[in-house]
Amino acid sequence: MCAFTLTGLVASTSPEPISPEGSAPENFSASMTTNDPYCPPGTEPASAAERRVADPDAGPADNVVITPEQAAEYEDDLQRAMERIRGHEAAAPYTVPVVVHVISASDGSGEVSDGRIDDQVDVLNRAYQGEYAQGSEGTDTEFRFELADVTRTENDTWFREFGDHRDTIRAELRQGGAETLNIYTADLGSGLLGFSTFPQDYADNPEQDGVAIAHDTLPGGDRENFNEGHTGTHEVGHWLGLFHTFQNGCESPGDYIDDTPYEREAASGCPEGRDTCPERQGEDPVTNFMNYSDDACMTHFTQGQAQRMAEHWSAFREGAPKA
Repeated sequence: MCAFTLTGLVASTSPEPISPEGSAPENFSASMTTNDPYCPPGTEPASAAERRVADPDAGPADNVVITPEQAAEYEDDLQRAMERIRGHEAAAPYTVPVVVHVISASDGSGEVSDGRIDDQVDVLNRAYQGEYAQGSEGTDTEFRFELADVTRTENDTWFREFGDHRDTIRAELRQGGAETLNIYTADLGSGLLGFSTFPQDYADNPEQDGVAIAHDTLPGGDRENFNEGHTGTHEVGHWLGLFHTFQNGCESPGDYIDDTPYEREAASGCPEGRDTCPERQGEDPVTNFMNYSDDACMTHFTQGQAQRMAEHWSAFREGAPKA
């Protein structure tokens, strides 16, 4: 019997499917200790998970994560780009223009009010300014978000089968260049909270750049444990270049950020004192926005994450040509 219980809902990220050996476990209880045996990663039923994924090419129905090899390729792309802009200070812009594309069904399902959209943008600003942080745990990333436009599309097929039509949807609706955050809301299917592209992907496929989030995860939605807007916060973190805190597990280089402690696997709920990499310094970053914890548990980014987002902005988004 595996040493965790399915007590809540959790998430996962990435471009391509991987073998079961590489995928993260879905959920475990807060009382789990490092002395307990773990289920082999990837053996849990995918239907039991709420997933936040990074634009999987195989489709959102697959249980996918970023492999160490894929993460290393993204890192190599970043380092090469930083070499090209050597001497240019990596700094966040004052504002990121946001375009929200609301896709709904003819029966009204998925219709998101202007007020909830405003609330989502407010959540992004508060999160990236560090206003949810407790004590000295967080940082102001200096990224700001400003709503530029809202489009509304009534299309039953697009709403209920977003994953099957996402390439067409994004190609038809997307606005702006690399600096514009396009957010799509729809029914992403059972268990899927959201997904995002990475900055490194923009040059080869600019019309697909953006973030998709389940309509019921915006503030005021009815997705239990995930309705305070932090699916948006999490996915925008990917859009700005961040990996999950549990990237590479306990193995170096982790998530490529020095001030986020190593974490063997994704957190769920809001476990206290969790330490899945006891040989590494620090307890698991359960409350970090790039984990899979409940929205109410998420509180902060670190200074290292802020710097990495600024580097990705300078390398791939600032001054990039429009699509």
